[in-house]
Amino acid sequence: MQVNAYLDFDGRCDEALEFYRTAVGAEVLALHRFKDAPPGVCPPGNENKVMHASFRVGASTLHATDGGHSKGHGFQGFSLSLTVEDDAKAEKLFTALSDGGQVTMPLSKTFFASSFGMLADRFGVSWMIYVGP
Repeated sequence: MQVNAYLDFDGRCDEALEFYRTAVGAEVLALHRFKDAPPGVCPPGNENKVMHASFRVGASTLHATDGGHSKGHGFQGFSLSLTVEDDAKAEKLFTALSDGGQVTMPLSKTFFASSFGMLADRFGVSWMIYVGP
């Protein structure tokens, strides 16, 4: 069994996938648009929107959509956590993900890690970056 995050970008999925490709090296594994679905599934005006996408960040797979499942709710109550091998990698990813976003805790040394920081990216997704053991 696996648990994978399913992120609803409320119409900005293509933009988000490109941002994560550049920021964290995400690889898109699958992408299906509403226009490719059987008749009656596509909401009017959403033909070119992303119905479902899967993308890999490191060894993890996430899913994404423009589907409007959480319309107006945003990303609340969770964070995606990136565990990396060294401070330089942490700094690179933190800088890339925070571009256009909001830093909630600057990347710094803590009692539990040589680097740890928190941010919300430009889409409102919360991230924690951490140098692991």
